[in-house]
Amino acid sequence: MKIVIHGRNFKEETKPYIQELFDELTDRGVEIQLSEPFELFLQKMGIQKKETAIYSSRSQIMDADFFFSIGGDGTLLEAITHIGSRQIPILGINTGRLGFLATTAPEKAGNALDNLFNGHYTFDDRTMIHLESDRDLFEGLPFGLNEFTITRRDTSSMITVHTFIDGEYLNSYWADGLIVSTPTGSTAYSLSCGGPVVLPQSSNLIITPVSPHNLNVRPLVVSDSSVISFEIEGRSRYYLVSLDSRSRAVDSTVQLAVRKENFKARLVKMNHENFLYTLRNKLNWGYDVRN
Repeated sequence: MKIVIHGRNFKEETKPYIQELFDELTDRGVEIQLSEPFELFLQKMGIQKKETAIYSSRSQIMDADFFFSIGGDGTLLEAITHIGSRQIPILGINTGRLGFLATTAPEKAGNALDNLFNGHYTFDDRTMIHLESDRDLFEGLPFGLNEFTITRRDTSSMITVHTFIDGEYLNSYWADGLIVSTPTGSTAYSLSCGGPVVLPQSSNLIITPVSPHNLNVRPLVVSDSSVISFEIEGRSRYYLVSLDSRSRAVDSTVQLAVRKENFKARLVKMNHENFLYTLRNKLNWGYDVRN
């Protein structure tokens, strides 16, 4: 078995579980490749492991059976940019905080490895969003798992986002910004702005305004076969566009549209896991504080 691993900093109390994981990988004869920054951090933490291959660019990633993301949800989103269209299955080991996407606790990483070897898992393919622009804004990575966002930049003034669906005028959002999220992203930034929770396999995109000035403007769920385009106005010439956690400042002359990406993010799901359980467990869905 071949496994690529990318991660971020983890706390000292997590170190024994990560050491156990690498010991288990060595005992099972797994071929490992590490991202260069994570390899340096493992050395700093004193993690003992066999000599492994290193990658410093996406093109160097080997044809692996699985990709381990060790960190929080942000690390998993970063891992997706490393993989791109190759759709290597990703197992998220949560050493961060919430862990809505990275659902495997570090103390259970060994059990997850057993499940991988025994075939006790399924693939959870998630729709991604693709940015079409007349300029390369994200260094050849115009996709995201959670959302695309347009927001005001270094000014207190709102912006106006004229929005079109398949060329038909939808609305002009006078707001701090606008989010277009996937079903996966419905539980992220969109949710904090009042957007609905949408189940992962729904064939939809969600348009959610950020602090709209008009009280009658509400989030809208549309088909993910739609192409959503924008024209932006504001007192400032520049505004921010974001794909997940990656942001760029652009001016109003840049042409922007989003659609469903042609490929998906493939997450590894253990047989006991499901989205509704995670929703209740991580976001306290339906939890009554009176009980």
